[in-house]
Amino acid sequence: MAEQRMYRVIFFNQGQVYEIYARHVHQGEMMGFVEVEALSFGERTKVVVDPAEERLQSEFEGVKRTYIPMHAVVRIDEVERVGACKVTEASSGNVALFPATPGYGPKTGR
Repeated sequence: MAEQRMYRVIFFNQGQVYEIYARHVHQGEMMGFVEVEALSFGERTKVVVDPAEERLQSEFEGVKRTYIPMHAVVRIDEVERVGACKVTEASSGNVALFPATPGYGPKTGR
């Protein structure tokens, strides 16, 4: 049996950094979006419950596929197993997001 790939996707969403795991990640049919399918959450055999992971699981409950804007993606890693999904506050460092609307193109009024 072929080993299934697992991906960790880290992206910005409303001032927070999301870290989720999925079986399928590819460029979607919608231009400018990354398509993420088959979300995976941590094992249920643990006695300790992580409230952040519970929140993420309820947020993505019933979601078959999600589309993430390419400019919001921080990184995508292929990993060996599912880790803990989490949401953290985005710290104000020296890294800035690209603007949602392009700031380039022909200048008008020359």
